[in-house]
Amino acid sequence: MKKYLIACLGNIGGEYAHTRHNIGFMVADTLAKTHNVSFSTEKLGDLAEIKVKGRTFILLKPSTYMNLSGKAVRYWLEKEKIPVENLLVITDDLNIPFGTIRLKGKGSDGGHNGLKDIQSQLNTQNYARLRFGISSNFETGKQINYVLGEWTPEEQALLPERLEKCAEAVLSYGLAGLQNTMNTFNNK
Repeated sequence: MKKYLIACLGNIGGEYAHTRHNIGFMVADTLAKTHNVSFSTEKLGDLAEIKVKGRTFILLKPSTYMNLSGKAVRYWLEKEKIPVENLLVITDDLNIPFGTIRLKGKGSDGGHNGLKDIQSQLNTQNYARLRFGISSNFETGKQINYVLGEWTPEEQALLPERLEKCAEAVLSYGLAGLQNTMNTFNNK
């Protein structure tokens, strides 16, 4: 059975639960709810497992906080003996319009501290990432407040459909492969 680690980035704690930076956790929760599985607290994060068509998707919500996500990702890749080619990291992105998703097979961290730490811990940029656009609708110097801020009512109304789309993209990544998933979901 082919295994995938789906590293869904966010910050632990109630004060971060509904913030833009926690989109990874939200996608993980959507997948878990859709497949009627629950998370258990393990070393360096909360985990849930989904089995679909001969594939196992291990959902990881790191408990290391966003900027130290790499430690949890590396640990679970090694523990589960999952090759980096079967890693998908889900994160927020300021450079993409709200709700737009982009999947890439590799790339720079783009200034994202969670990706920067993963890259450092894995010593490679060659891992897939699904970026969820949160837009850059903030004043100069207010970036931290924006990403750690809660969704607007307009965004909240659109989030459920966008989260479902991300969940579909995650499963497609494991079932149809990176290229097919990019062709189907990018910029949608």
